[in-house]
Amino acid sequence: MRQNLAMSEENTMKEVGATGGSMDVTTQNTVASQEQEDTMASNKGTIMVAEDDMFISDIYDVKLTSAGYNVIIANNGRDAVEKLKSGVRPHLLLLDIVMPYMDGFDVLEAISQNQEWQRIPVVLLTNLSQKEDIDRAMENGAKDYLIKSHFTPSEVLSKVEKYILKD
Repeated sequence: MRQNLAMSEENTMKEVGATGGSMDVTTQNTVASQEQEDTMASNKGTIMVAEDDMFISDIYDVKLTSAGYNVIIANNGRDAVEKLKSGVRPHLLLLDIVMPYMDGFDVLEAISQNQEWQRIPVVLLTNLSQKEDIDRAMENGAKDYLIKSHFTPSEVLSKVEKYILKD
């Protein structure tokens, strides 16, 4: 989108000529439209995706961004906790369980020990499908437990919209 915006501005500037004057109406409208989209995206909320598989995190980054959410990617559990410690406050955390350095269960435990973080809804998105894992996650505060192979990105988006914090 931003690349298209830049191309649109460049084409408009070529049409207008290098006069050094103010932006023409087409460029002003394009810039205003992008600013409005950015504002709308931030109004839907921020979602942190804690996922070590870059392919999967990219899928959810694109899906959630196109639905109007701001997306923050954490490459593993430790990265997610570090982002929370630095002041990042997502409206929802999509959390994988099997990750290097710190798994999703450890992230849930860290969240449960911090009163401010406890209000962040956590939805597990994992390949683990054992009843014990599901029970453990739900007992430790997860709002939902989604098995990756059972849910499409669109279905995950529906779950996100069900649980996301409303300001």
